[in-house]
Amino acid sequence: MKREEKGAIIEELTGKFQSIPFFYITEANGMTVAEVNTLRRMCFERGIEYKVVKNSFIKKALESIDGDFTPLNDTVLHGQSAIMFHPDNQKAPAQLIKEFRKTNDKLQLKGASISSSLFIGADQLDALIALKSREELIGEIIGLLQSPAKNVISALQGGGNKLAGILKTLSEREEAA
Repeated sequence: MKREEKGAIIEELTGKFQSIPFFYITEANGMTVAEVNTLRRMCFERGIEYKVVKNSFIKKALESIDGDFTPLNDTVLHGQSAIMFHPDNQKAPAQLIKEFRKTNDKLQLKGASISSSLFIGADQLDALIALKSREELIGEIIGLLQSPAKNVISALQGGGNKLAGILKTLSEREEAA
């Protein structure tokens, strides 16, 4: 492979890392061609980009972006590596890996980066699936902030009806007396 081709691959990876704030690094040693094709088909159907890339290219691309990815160099970037990207859904690759592992345990999660937070090791898969996206967290915060306001409004509306009822009863008593 020529130097220009290597540079183009690293430049493309750098662009992906900068534009998509989350990625997954996997290992699929020992998979047959049919198993890899099944994995690639599942990725394609879910909009996940799956690329087998040399570890040295990944290291060089990560060095040129903001953030400390050195823990990946020591523990993750060895052996055969593939990267999974999804432009919108940070959980989609983790869900796919978990689903694929039900029938084939050769696919392993080596590590992931979600908004510059590193998750290293296959034992982090469930944590990555349970992780809430930025939009989900914002929605929850808005719901929590609206809840007290709704309670105050309903109390004021409910209290207003009671107050009107009490005043009506008192005025009826005065008229009867």
